Formats: sequence, C-alpha cells, structure tokens
Amino acid sequence: MPIDLAGGEILDTPLADALAERYLAYALSTIMSRSLPDVRDGLKPVHRRLLWAMHQLRLDPSSGFKKCARVVGDVIGKFHPHGDAAVYEALVRLAQGFAQRYPLIEGQGNFGNIDGDNAAAMRYTEARLTEVAQALLAGIEEDAVDFRATYDGEEKEPVVLPAAFPNLLANGAQGIAVGMATSIPPHNTGELCAAALLLIEKPDATTEELMRHVKGPDFPTGGVLVEPREAMLAAYETGRGSFRLRAKWHVEEGKYGTWRVVVTEIPWLVQKARLVEQIAQAMEERKLPLLGDLRDESTDAVRLVLEPRSKTVDPGVLMESLFRATALESRISLNLNVLDATRTPRVMSLKEALRAWLDHRHAVLERVSRHRLAAAERRIEVLEGQLAVYLNLDEVIRIIRTEEEPKPVLMARFSLSEVQAEAILNMRLRSLRRLEEMEIRKEHKALAAERKRLRSLLGSEKERWAAIAAEIEAMRTRFASGPLGARRTRLAEAPPPAAEAVEAALAVREPVTVVCSEKGWIRALKGHLADIAGLKFKEGDRLFAAVPAWTTDRLLAFGTNGRAYTIAVDRLPGGRGDGVPIRLLIDLPNDATLIGLRVQPAEGRFLVAGAKGRGFIVPAEELVAATKAGKQVLALDLGEEAVVCAPVPEGADHVATIGENRKLLIFPLDELPVLAKGRGVALQKFKQGGLADAKPFALGEGLAVRLGESRVSVRTKGELAEWLGHRAGAGRLPWRGFPSSGRFG
Repeated sequence: MPIDLAGGEILDTPLADALAERYLAYALSTIMSRSLPDVRDGLKPVHRRLLWAMHQLRLDPSSGFKKCARVVGDVIGKFHPHGDAAVYEALVRLAQGFAQRYPLIEGQGNFGNIDGDNAAAMRYTEARLTEVAQALLAGIEEDAVDFRATYDGEEKEPVVLPAAFPNLLANGAQGIAVGMATSIPPHNTGELCAAALLLIEKPDATTEELMRHVKGPDFPTGGVLVEPREAMLAAYETGRGSFRLRAKWHVEEGKYGTWRVVVTEIPWLVQKARLVEQIAQAMEERKLPLLGDLRDESTDAVRLVLEPRSKTVDPGVLMESLFRATALESRISLNLNVLDATRTPRVMSLKEALRAWLDHRHAVLERVSRHRLAAAERRIEVLEGQLAVYLNLDEVIRIIRTEEEPKPVLMARFSLSEVQAEAILNMRLRSLRRLEEMEIRKEHKALAAERKRLRSLLGSEKERWAAIAAEIEAMRTRFASGPLGARRTRLAEAPPPAAEAVEAALAVREPVTVVCSEKGWIRALKGHLADIAGLKFKEGDRLFAAVPAWTTDRLLAFGTNGRAYTIAVDRLPGGRGDGVPIRLLIDLPNDATLIGLRVQPAEGRFLVAGAKGRGFIVPAEELVAATKAGKQVLALDLGEEAVVCAPVPEGADHVATIGENRKLLIFPLDELPVLAKGRGVALQKFKQGGLADAKPFALGEGLAVRLGESRVSVRTKGELAEWLGHRAGAGRLPWRGFPSSGRFG
C-alpha cells in the first residue's frame, strides 16, 4: 500500500533514539518545571505562579478575600497551563497550617484537616496572601528579579521571587521528579535567621557551628525529635539523611491507680484518621497485646486516648510497642535536592542552602538599590527643574504665555533637560503656591540623602551585607515570636533501647510442638505433645523431628549443604493440614536435606562434621542466620555432605565417632578446634567409606547408645577403655549389640 506523504516528510529514526530524545525532554520538564524547588525562594513553579497571580489581584493580608476559583482561573489562564484540580490542590496545601510550617495563603472556609478530609470545592472557599508570602514578594515591583514571558507570550511572570523569607528550609518541600526526588523538612525561622547571621559574620562557619542555632527540623504538627545529634550533623553536612520523629504523649492518672496515655501531637504528614485505623487493626491482629482500648477525643486539637490492658503495664513499654507497630513514630527523610541559581539540580548541605539564599538576597539588594537610585535621580532631576520655576516664576509664565513652542525656549533660557521642561509644563497652577516650594525643597533634601546612601551602599560590599543582616534581624523579630514563630517540635534523646522488654510484652508465649517430616513439611501443633505416635503425614512421608518449643523461640535447622538456618516459631502454620514446605521459609536447595532441627539456644556449642570425617566445634551464636539464605558454617568438598550437627552437653569432655566401616573411636573433646566456620580437622581416618555419626559426651557418665524407641544402653568409662585414643585414629569395631544403623541414636 503506498504511503501518503501529503501530511509532511516522514523521517526514518531508530526507536531507541526517538524514545531517548522524548524521554529526556519529559524528564527535564519534570525536573525543571514541576517537581524540584528553587533554592532561592523554595518554591516550585505552580506555587510561585499562585503567589504572583494573587499579588496581581491585590490579595494582600490587609485586603479582603477572593474566591479560590477566581485565583485558580487566573493562574491557569495566564501562567500555568495545567488542570484546575492540580492548581487548587497546590493552593490548598499552601493554606494548611498542619502541612505548612508558615502558611503562605490564608484560607477562609473548609481547607481540609489533619484527619485527611479534603477541602471544599474552590467555588466555596476564599483566600488571600499571608505576611510570609508578602515577605517573599517584597521588592518584586522594583526590578528585584528577572521576568520571562508566559506560555502564550501575553503576560510576564517572575523567574524567582525576591524571597526576603528563608522559605526553602522554613517550609520545606516534597517532590518526585524523573530519576531524582526531593524531601526537605520544615525548620524554625528564628533558628534559620540566626544561622544566616552567623554565616554573614563568619562565612567559613562549619555545619556544627550552624547547628548551634539550627537545632533540627521544626514540624507544624509538633512531635518529639529523637534523632541523635551526630546523625543530624551528618545529614546536614551531606544533604541526605533522615529524622526520627515521635508523637508527643503524657500519662493521665485515674481512680484506684488506673492511668491512660494521651497523645497530643502526631508526626508530620501522618493522617490522624488513618493512624487510628492502623492502631485498631494492629489491636485486632494482636500485635499490641498491652493496649486495651483506643479513643479519638480530638477537636481542633489532637487528643488520642490509649487505655492499657492492665494498670500494671509500664507506660514506656506500652508506647515503645506502639512506636514499633504504628506511625506514632515516623522517619522523615532529608534529601536537599534543589535547583541552584543556574537552574541545575543538585543536593546541597545546610550551609550551601543558606549560602545560596544569602547570595540571592545580596543580588536582590543590588538590583533594588540600583532601581531606587535611578528613581531617586529621576525625581531629583524633576525637583531641580521645579525649583528653577520658583526662582524665575514670572519669566516662566511669560514664556509659556507668549511662545508657541515653550519647551525649547525654557530649556535654552534656564539650561533645563527635556524631562525638567516637560515637568514644568505639566505643573498645575495650584502647585505655584509658596507652601509647595517648601515641600519640594524638603523632598529634594531627603532624596539627595537617599541618593548618597544608595551610592555608598552600592559602592561597599560590607555595607550591603550589613544591610542584609539588618533585614534578617528584622525578619527574625517579625516571624520568630508569638505562636507562629515558637518552636513546636521538642528535642529529646530517645530512651535507651528496651528491646527485650518490648519483645517480651509483644510476644504471645504459648507452648507448641514443631513437627517436621522427612520430605520437609513443617507445622506447629499447640501444646507440648507427649504422644506423637498418632501424627499423620502425606503418603510416603514420615516423621523427621518433633521439637517441643514456645512461640517466642527460634529453630536451628542444619542442612547437608553445611549451612545453618534460623526459623521463627511464630511464623509456622498451625496444626491443621500437613503444614508448609520448609523450603518456603528457608532457601534450602533441592539437592540438600536437613540433618538437624532443634530450638536454637542462646549459648552453648555444637559439633559439626562432614562425610569425609572433618569437623570442628562451633559456638551456638555463630549458627544464627539473619536471612532466609542461611549461613555457611561447614565448608565441604564437591559432592560431600554434612552428616553431623550435634550439641555439646554441659560437662562433655570426649567425642565418640563411628564410620561407615563400623570402626568406633573415642578421643578428648579438647583436641577439636573451636571455629566460627571452616573445614575443620580430621576426626577419624577411614580406608573406605566416611563418617557415619559423632557424639560429644562426658566420659565419667558413660556413652549412651539408643537401641530402640524406648531402650538406651550406657557403656561406662571402664567398658570404653579399648576404644579410647586420639583424634584422627582409625578406631576399632564396636561391641556386640551396637545398633545395626551404625549411629548412636
């Protein structure tokens, strides 16, 4: 079928190149124009456009409110070609006191709440700028920043705001771009201003010195910051880290020794309604056995009441269990990834972010000063021309009345500029009174002083930094006091780890019998069963091990591949059915099987050995595995399997080994090395076959050998004399009646 080229030229482009080009364009658009804030004003484009549109609508803090629909309409119509829902959502967030540490918009109406309820539709709500937003915009009409054309070329919008307020760190930012993200928690303005003043006074100040003022994040919802200072210092130095934030709580005493915990502040960005649901669900799943009841008594202020199951419960342990299982403790990440002054994304430290803001304020001060100086000089020029009128008033009136073109005549007669002559011709008659002359001379004097000050300011960098320091000090006085400026997040050290107490409180300790079949099906039956003869298994399968345990225990499983595995008993399925394959719980290869399953002791020793007769003693703690993959303990040759993982009883001093050739050897236990892992040493030498079994025992108590399910034979020290020797010996045939299985049982 012929291709119709009427629509234009068709280019043959490799798919990979086309995708790379388009994806790169999308990624750059997302990074530069949507997700990352500017380090200078701390705003993303949508927020900057919202503030600029409201400024144009004259929605200052002293003015009345306007409908949010009007604001959103102006934003999407003039500056931001996106959906109204996204723009309104951004507006709402800037007005939420529980989301913004220093709200930039003052809302009137329903703007949502900490429970996670949505704001009312924009046709019902109204908004205006706050004093903080006014500080961000201060000087924007005085050529403080550059402007660029809007998307349709009909309007102008600021590239960045003058930002007399340290908005980036004060309010923070959250955003996900393409291949990068940003996460900046809010901070206290008073602390930021103090740190900025220190940086002006001492440009080489270290992060540690800055942290004498910036104690840490200050969240709008309060809470308790329990992150160690060393960790916060590392985070602020690198621009990456996290902060551990907990809910604020206290104990209220009741009658007859009862008490309850009341939570009054919850972590930032945690929705209270979802938090209550999470706690209730954890109670249903019995993950919070110490908690008896939960009530939400919140009004405008947060008040969650937690009733303990018993008044004997320790409040600290109760709260530690809640911090572990719920969002009452959260990790607030720090990823200070921003666009710098050259619009390049990069991760900054605390010092770099403050330095970038100060440099921006310096550039703004220079631009505003030049603008004011130019304006003052223009006004002084006009005033000097007007003063010339009062000195020669009659002559000026004559020229205006008699000359057809008075402007050039005035310029020539009094040496006036065109601007001055035009100003004189535009003067009103009422301005020719004597009082007006005095006002002009007063204004001229004031402007001359202002011109001198501005020229001095522009000529001295030291004066400019002194002026910036004065502005910051005024900003600190203005915003660091009162309910808005006071620190809300309390700093505290985390209590010492009460892991054991919490684990003991959370764990439900019940007796069980762990049953594992030879084909690897494992389950946990309730109670310590005395009779296991009635246990049923799949066809062709039978019992491998029945281990009495508790639900708080962990099992040690040792495989023929020489690896040790750890299994939590409380993860095992109940007694109904055949259980689950053990390979779902641990990464046991298909060509390996278990040679041992027992409760993992906290201390003690084990003898491990391979089929070629090499082994060693390993401490019990070295057999604990942290992952499903287990821990390689015994190194084996290719094709070799592990055959022994036997506990060393208390007081054991000898080891009995028997080979597949039925040769028995007994030697002292201290001839074996104690290793964490390895190949070990030779236990017994064989001309043919390998090791069948090994057993540590106390020689004084004798060697016990199982002859059947209920029969045990014990050989005394004297009876074992002919088999005593040293490690790596050949051994001798055992006594008559030794089990035909060739194992000690």
